[in-house]
Amino acid sequence: MSELLLTAQTGRPTGTRSSRRMRAEGMVPGIVYGLGQDPVAVAVAWPELRRALTTDAGVNALLTLDIDGTQQLSIVKEIQRHPTRRDVTHVDFIRLDANTEISVEVPIVLEGEAKNVTQVSGMVDQSLFSLAIFSKPDAIPTELTVDVSELEVGEAIHVSDLTMPAGVRTEVDGEETIASALVTRSTLEAMREDEAAEAAEGEDAVAGEDASDDEGAGDSDGDS
Repeated sequence: MSELLLTAQTGRPTGTRSSRRMRAEGMVPGIVYGLGQDPVAVAVAWPELRRALTTDAGVNALLTLDIDGTQQLSIVKEIQRHPTRRDVTHVDFIRLDANTEISVEVPIVLEGEAKNVTQVSGMVDQSLFSLAIFSKPDAIPTELTVDVSELEVGEAIHVSDLTMPAGVRTEVDGEETIASALVTRSTLEAMREDEAAEAAEGEDAVAGEDASDDEGAGDSDGDS
């Protein structure tokens, strides 16, 4: 995973009014903490921050913060947004040690087509969309992929089925379900209706055969 350089200005004024004025000027207030060092209030340019957050790595992008000429490896820990406009109002950065594991959330992406499921009008229901993993900063995967092409109706894929990249581990319960193959209620009802119709046709056919047999027996009696 490549690193992005981001300039973080220190000495910003604190308070709601100052933060609002700062955001109007295209700057996002934030804080840098971690590794046993004192937190530092900073401000970063929104265009630079947006560029850093729109790579394939998303919020897990490794950042090199330039803080008053000192470069610090870091990652975005939390982003606060305006409740309606969704603008970024504050960002928390956490300092990283390149040789120490950190815990991050990585997206889970389903790949392939479960043809044996779709052929019966079923669907693959994804219930886990991200996974908490432990990894050294340079081994953080962009995403974890799951192949569903061999899935059958009634089967499920669990965390234990994931193939983790080298240097990546998770403490999430292996029985946690990632995705399951199921048939929708409407499809089940349609299947039941078809089965009921087939059963009714079978009963009608049997009844018709019985009636024919009775008629044949009556003709025999009349002849004798």
